Amino acid sequence: QVQLEESGGGSVQAGGSLRLSCAASGYPHPRYCMGWFRQAPEKEREGVTFIDSDGSTSYADSVKGRFTISQDNAKNTLYLQMNSLKPEDTAMYYCAARVAWDCYGAYWMPSRDFGYWGQGTRVTVSS
Repeated sequence: QVQLEESGGGSVQAGGSLRLSCAASGYPHPRYCMGWFRQAPEKEREGVTFIDSDGSTSYADSVKGRFTISQDNAKNTLYLQMNSLKPEDTAMYYCAARVAWDCYGAYWMPSRDFGYWGQGTRVTVSS
């Protein structure tokens, strides 16, 4: 059984930093696309950043240069380092994974195509 568990959310002031973690267990396949989605109140869930099993990364334009996704395969943990946070980054952040050769199409495919999800961790950025 695949489990994804996020941690590290919280409240910060604009310009601050947070690091989110996603501990994964039971993943059934060596090839994957994993990433972070976020959903702000009354907005659709959006893909923020993705990484595949080769370590290739991609970022939404809104977070490029501020957010960094990484993974520690030894710890089966995915990270999201968020710097220079803005109020518009306020959202529930979700870790997600899907069996895939890479992350091609991750930003425009239905989020339900990611079969594995964590419970989410809240990030609040105040101005």
